[in-house]
Amino acid sequence: MFESAKVEHRLEKEAFKALEPSLREDLLNVQFQLIDQKRRSLLVLIHGPDGAGKGAVLNRLYEWLDVRKLETLTFEAPCREDYDRPPMWKYWRELPPFGEIGIMLGSWYHRPVCRRALGELGRAGVVSAMEDIRRLEAMLHAEGVSLLKIWLYLEPEEAYRRLKALRQGAYQRPVVCEWDELHGRKERERLAGVAEDVARLTSTDFAPWQVVPAGDDAYRDATVGSVLLEKLRAMTANGGGSAPAPTPNPTHVPKTLPTFSILSTLDLRHKLEKADYEEQMAHEQSRITCATQSPAFEKHGLILAFEGSDAAGKSSTIMRLRRALDPRRFRVHPIAAPTDEELARPYLWRFWRHIPARGRTAIFDRSWYGRVLVERVEGLRAPEQWGRAYGEINDFEAQLTDSGYVVVKFWLAISQEEQMRRFAEREAIPYKRFKLTPEDWRNREKWPLYEAAITEMVDRTSTRAAPWTLVEAENKHFARVKVLRTVADRLEAALAE
Repeated sequence: MFESAKVEHRLEKEAFKALEPSLREDLLNVQFQLIDQKRRSLLVLIHGPDGAGKGAVLNRLYEWLDVRKLETLTFEAPCREDYDRPPMWKYWRELPPFGEIGIMLGSWYHRPVCRRALGELGRAGVVSAMEDIRRLEAMLHAEGVSLLKIWLYLEPEEAYRRLKALRQGAYQRPVVCEWDELHGRKERERLAGVAEDVARLTSTDFAPWQVVPAGDDAYRDATVGSVLLEKLRAMTANGGGSAPAPTPNPTHVPKTLPTFSILSTLDLRHKLEKADYEEQMAHEQSRITCATQSPAFEKHGLILAFEGSDAAGKSSTIMRLRRALDPRRFRVHPIAAPTDEELARPYLWRFWRHIPARGRTAIFDRSWYGRVLVERVEGLRAPEQWGRAYGEINDFEAQLTDSGYVVVKFWLAISQEEQMRRFAEREAIPYKRFKLTPEDWRNREKWPLYEAAITEMVDRTSTRAAPWTLVEAENKHFARVKVLRTVADRLEAALAE
């Protein structure tokens, strides 16, 4: 992959001047198609040794493209805000909407490559990190984000010579240094070998690495422009490919249902008398308060996801949780149908943007599981889309738990009869009518479909680090105490580790 880049490549200035006008015109034309289609976005990852001209390439692309739909995404040394959240958070929040291009200087490759060059990460660690990246990039591609990964190649000796010359002389222009952590010459020379290894591990049919010789500026820029043009043409061919959000299609609903329902295993007769409820509720709230205000919690974070049948009591349970938390240090995120802004990005973006800093809590009233519940049952996504979401969700939650977050997921379950009783009660009480919608009534007709989806969801996404808790919610007192006790238990266990 790197061998051809090691041969000297040159493009005479006159040849470059003759090529540039047509290349610019073609790039603009195909970029306008991307903008008009709004079907996909493009991330251009530019890496290479310091001195290879990353900043110059960036500026050249700004000359050639419509800058109104172009954004530079820079990721330098982590700041306090980055350390306070999972490593991938900063990349997710910057994803451009469909129809736009983001040029990344620094990316999710930087840290593992740098650690390997420093000798801090062994071969097995690199392979594991690259497998995580392959899964991330596969998910982004499937969700409408195309990737163009460019490595600007210079021989290690030449790269070091250029960098040394830049450091010895007065800067005539800003220099983009990506590898400030590599202080020694040997570490920087090792970078080329690490890059080759990483490229082999992460070059895929949908996101291959493009190794561009960077010894000659004109050849480098013309080659980057050409591979970008090729990528944009592929993205916009045939109307831009498959749409991220297909038109609802009832035929996506499975024709056969499993005979077993995980919810049928619950005993909905559990009850808790009022006096016991008040005593136990106060105790569990106190445990949660103590845990979330302890110094140890500053190294963690709390993510709560509430799912359940309509009228199962999610809102009232969340209200009891609120009373145990410092209002300055938590947020409740009610999740409804996605907005246009959210539809213009991968579906997990809308949840990544709400991940709190460590020491804080996020409560999701409905969650990322909508992809495998309502979107599946209503046929809003094709089977291949919601089918791959189980693995994507497991990866998402693993990144949270690996970063010290406590992820607690609840399904609040009631019977159809109890749901009907609560619907009637809501209809009769004026200040509760807003809680009842025509969609709630319509969803009752799809009860068996939802049971099938819930069973598969729990089976495929209940992990050791982020297990599901099924809550018998027929009796609200019992359900609330079970939820708060579960939160308190999980928090205390995490803080004791």
